[in-house]
Amino acid sequence: MVKGSGGSGAGAAPAGSTAGLPLDGIRILDLSRALAGPYATALLSDLGAHIIKTESIKGGDSSRAWPPFENENSLYFDSANRGKDSIAIDFYSQPGRELLWQLAMSADVVVENFRPGVLATMGLDPEVLRAAKPELIIASVSGFGATGPLSQAPGLDQVAQGMSGLMSVTGPDSDHMYRVGVPIVDMVSGINTALGIAAALVGRARTGDGMEVSTSLLETGLALGAFQGQKYLSTGEVPVPLGNTHPALTPYGVFATADIPVIIAVGNEKQWQQLCSLLGAPELVERPEYATGKLRHGNEAVLKVELEELLAHRTANEWLPVLRAAAIPAGPIYNYEQAFADEQVQSLAMVETVRRADGSELPLIRGPISVNRQAPRIRKAPPSLGEDTRAVLAGLSLTEQQIAGLVDAGIVLAAPPVPAAPPESVDVVS
Repeated sequence: MVKGSGGSGAGAAPAGSTAGLPLDGIRILDLSRALAGPYATALLSDLGAHIIKTESIKGGDSSRAWPPFENENSLYFDSANRGKDSIAIDFYSQPGRELLWQLAMSADVVVENFRPGVLATMGLDPEVLRAAKPELIIASVSGFGATGPLSQAPGLDQVAQGMSGLMSVTGPDSDHMYRVGVPIVDMVSGINTALGIAAALVGRARTGDGMEVSTSLLETGLALGAFQGQKYLSTGEVPVPLGNTHPALTPYGVFATADIPVIIAVGNEKQWQQLCSLLGAPELVERPEYATGKLRHGNEAVLKVELEELLAHRTANEWLPVLRAAAIPAGPIYNYEQAFADEQVQSLAMVETVRRADGSELPLIRGPISVNRQAPRIRKAPPSLGEDTRAVLAGLSLTEQQIAGLVDAGIVLAAPPVPAAPPESVDVVS
């Protein structure tokens, strides 16, 4: 287990046990907002880290104001802030900066997604931080990276999707280019950040020294281009959007059946042969125009018509178990209501109901990473602004009188105490 700065004087631990989790004892000062940084720290919380979400006293994380809402709570914010404590501070007052410094010095990791240089204006210059605490890890996510003409420009997910080329290969054709339906660049930037932090913690365990790790939305978007970007670099051919067909594999995509369409994904010659046999058309394998994957890809439109004529004799629910039994990857196209009702999804127990500090309940999608065959449990509901201010400051050895003085002076915001409630984790519902 990686050793952390947690322990006496390091602040209140989040509700729920972290025993046995790989990041148990790791304390993270999370200054990030919106999605990329918060998603990174949510993943790290799943793995046992204690996350101190440190927000501006003036409204907190900007995503708290983003719809959709339920009972005045932003579900956008909720989706990326499970398992965290919230403290709200006036970032630009001198006492506020002193608190930020104390929090940074008590942490193993500082996470931020301001534009390059903003952290220094808050009294947290990375070089100064690491000079004071060489073992500190600082993780940064920016829009466009730390260098270049756009390094100071604001960046959001769709801007990065467009600028990286992702939108140019998403959609039905070159006249209709779409963003991915979820903020994929933000979320993968968060995954990249969490990976960088985990690697830095391993490095620190070996050397004793911290390090700075960084990524940007633009770098992540370009990396997500994968073989599409590689195709352009190696051949000079510019990829175009192909709708639901695959740019390299055939047959691979959406196919009509007797009722609703299904996804069939043939990845190799054996699966192609099995599909032809299953459809009662083994002669397709012998057709010269379908003899190789490259030839099938060149004749994709004609092949799709032939396959759909064969698939039209059964419904989707009849085809799917047969296809899967033949080891051919296949599946339905669900909306979210259908997805959460699916038997396989329910077997994974991906939805957990948690209780907020005010007693209201919230269903949340749990983290996707299991440890020792144990799925993560959400230890704490997404916090209200300043929900844990008093506990976090008490962990810095401030007295109740000192904390009250900071609240009265407007240096920190502390949510009013609420009556004791049952454990935050209520039930796993699916």
